[in-house]
Amino acid sequence: MFREMRRKKQLLSEMETIRIFERGTSGTLALLGDEGYPYAVPMSYCYVNGKIFFHCAKSGHKIDAVRSCDKASFCVIDQDQIVPAEFTTYFRSAIAFGRVREIQDDGEKLAAITLLAEKYSPDYTEGRKAEIQREFNALCMLELRIEHMSGKEALELVRARE
Repeated sequence: MFREMRRKKQLLSEMETIRIFERGTSGTLALLGDEGYPYAVPMSYCYVNGKIFFHCAKSGHKIDAVRSCDKASFCVIDQDQIVPAEFTTYFRSAIAFGRVREIQDDGEKLAAITLLAEKYSPDYTEGRKAEIQREFNALCMLELRIEHMSGKEALELVRARE
């Protein structure tokens, strides 16, 4: 169902790919948008146990796209070092494919937004709780359940590790 990477030497291990998702701070969520056009949007996120969580508004292009088609991909760029003299970039990135669902259960929703808030505001426990409580009813949480993922890095980075 999912394509194999053509340049297998540049393929990262599953653990290295997961680390990219764990340390990243933003990525691009790609969905099937209006009239079959791709819709890709930068998102804050958190990765936990094969799932990626996002927050969004209860209305708009993103949630309409998810409700219309649950298939998605999410890409995180870990490194993008431009090397002008070599006419290349030393890159490292990861991509996940899966299905997105809107979290309906309040307990699941609270757990997901708490994970996201802890990632971005780890030292603000009380403020974080107050913010979640204040915005909870207007909040929509999405879960991307990963079906396939891969990571890739520039050949130059592969060689440097060998």
